[in-house]
Amino acid sequence: MTNLFFDLDGTLTHSHQGIIRCINHALADAGAGARSDAELRPFLGPPLREAFATLLQTTDDARVEQAMRAYRSRFEAIGMFENAVCPGIPAALDALAQAGYGLHVVTVKPTVYARRILEHFRLDGFFRSIRGSDLDGRGYTKGSLIRDALRATAADARFTAMIGDRGEDMAGARSNGVYAIAAAWGYGDVQEFCAAGADLVVGSPAELVSLGAAWRKRTASFRS
Repeated sequence: MTNLFFDLDGTLTHSHQGIIRCINHALADAGAGARSDAELRPFLGPPLREAFATLLQTTDDARVEQAMRAYRSRFEAIGMFENAVCPGIPAALDALAQAGYGLHVVTVKPTVYARRILEHFRLDGFFRSIRGSDLDGRGYTKGSLIRDALRATAADARFTAMIGDRGEDMAGARSNGVYAIAAAWGYGDVQEFCAAGADLVVGSPAELVSLGAAWRKRTASFRS
């Protein structure tokens, strides 16, 4: 492997508190009732526009747009920082970067938000690029974002891995010929990962570092 693509929410940071509060703020603004953490957990990670269409049980684009505006109003002011770095992530990123891997972020979150969050937690310096959606959030899937990231970074899919915590990350990786690594410390579960075609499930950032070291050792042995 040469390049490692990382998801953001649930993989680099535990963002559920802020996202859930912002979703419920938007639902209240739309006149809908609040949902529990358990009810909203499946919506952590996938595109929010689709989440609001489901939660509001609507196909009305205007109603979804209003929910998105209400969500972003709170998210920009408060929600994005109701967040915490996943334990072990800074050390893992440092070790992988020192080992020579090209690290990149690929997230469905708008790029402007992803960059602010990574800068806030001083993680941005580990990454060669940060790729997310535009603010309108239309027409994006994890698969399309991974495809765009491969093109932008000139990365060879055969030597690239996607590390993420939801089925969308695994499916998006597989659709682009990228190795799919499921981060078990995030919001998904093993059943979800397997159904989406994960190549490997890792239990911790430290385990990911060990995997990276093993790859490097095999590469060195092959070249010698």
